[in-house]
Amino acid sequence: MLAISNLHKTYRKAIEPSLSGLSFSFGDNRIAGLLGPNGAGKTTTISIICGLVKADSGMVKVMGMEIPRQLEEIKRMIGVVPQAIALYPTLSAKENFMYVGRLYGLESRSLKKKIETYLEIFGLEKSGDKAIKHFSGGMKRRANIIASLLHDPKLLILDEPTAGVDVQSRNMILHFLRQFNAEGHSIIYTSHLLEEAQQLCHEVAIIDHGRLVTLGDPLQLMREQEASSLEQVFLNLTGHSVRD
Repeated sequence: MLAISNLHKTYRKAIEPSLSGLSFSFGDNRIAGLLGPNGAGKTTTISIICGLVKADSGMVKVMGMEIPRQLEEIKRMIGVVPQAIALYPTLSAKENFMYVGRLYGLESRSLKKKIETYLEIFGLEKSGDKAIKHFSGGMKRRANIIASLLHDPKLLILDEPTAGVDVQSRNMILHFLRQFNAEGHSIIYTSHLLEEAQQLCHEVAIIDHGRLVTLGDPLQLMREQEASSLEQVFLNLTGHSVRD
């Protein structure tokens, strides 16, 4: 799914680098968690994977293809769900999805069918013609995910997909991700909800200060650290100090 080797990135005028030789890899057809405290380098890593930020040095391969040399091919094979709601608030859900689908060059008839299918899967079939600004927080999160799925990505990247949502929406989102993975798709998932990551992820990479701290199956890491939860593993390895 993903291989990163000796990745470095320092932003202009930054006091410290965001990434300092980060290296790790995730297996294919997995739900993989990219975890770390605030400022650990998660967002920079995801941005480099998506081609939004250029690394200073290092190697990144997504599904065997190298960034930046094969970036355009990679973009067609990944779906990205940002933490911010990436939809036009004054347009309806269907209008947003039609716009996104056409950016990918999808044919209108099949696109409309996909939209109807995903609206039903995510419980939004009665709200497709409603403006996004009138959606609840959970509805916006679910719509945000739909926009990333229309072109049938082989790899789905999600940044805090359940942040601030109700229990029902969280349950629906996590159920979909498990099913999506079971159908042969790979998933990279970032979250500060460690209990959720423990339940969802087959493997996790915990990073801090732009470097890999540990990598492995959550249960295996808990055994190694003699910890009762992934959250305890996280605190053992990254400390208890509050991060800005």
